[in-house]
Amino acid sequence: MRPSHSGLTPEGLPCISLLALSALIFALIDWPAPALSCLAGCWFSVHFFRDPERVVPQGAGIAVSPADGKIIRIEERPDPFTDKKVTCVCIFMNVFSVHVNRAPVACVVREIRYWPGKFFNASLDKASKDNERCAYHLCAEDGQSWTMVQIAGLIARRIVCRAEEKDSLARGERLGMIRFGSRVDLYLPGYYAPVARIGEQVSAGQSIIARVLP
Repeated sequence: MRPSHSGLTPEGLPCISLLALSALIFALIDWPAPALSCLAGCWFSVHFFRDPERVVPQGAGIAVSPADGKIIRIEERPDPFTDKKVTCVCIFMNVFSVHVNRAPVACVVREIRYWPGKFFNASLDKASKDNERCAYHLCAEDGQSWTMVQIAGLIARRIVCRAEEKDSLARGERLGMIRFGSRVDLYLPGYYAPVARIGEQVSAGQSIIARVLP
């Protein structure tokens, strides 16, 4: 088994570098309060933009969590691409969660849609319709269609999409991130059922979130 290690997502490097440089400058000119504030901000940014390696479960008929965080809802909702009601698993990420998102299954990105919007608290139900969000229509190796939606939250102001249409992704492969508190919704195909439960803490690319029905 490959040991995990913590790296940093590229999107965080400018912020971390700027805060570290500011802390150094303030320290050199003997302004301790701003120096400590920038140093604290740098520490928080390093923690927020961490991107640890994950041990991705192997085997057929399973899907892993696309995000770190807490499962806040499991309910039937219309799929953003098909309007068909399917089971949706909602994962809320707070500011202390890893915010790198990963593919739930091995798949090809069929379509990507982006909606600008508002920035309500991501845990609210209306966030799935009113907030800024980016949806991915994924076609799995077994032909099943999955939909994953990144939803910006109260503090988040930018969704980062690394994937492009027609990209092939491995299970657990990184495909984007959301800056600061936010949420990811995963719409399951009919042959899959959730195995995670409301209130459970899950890890992106590592926690099994759904299995194919027997």
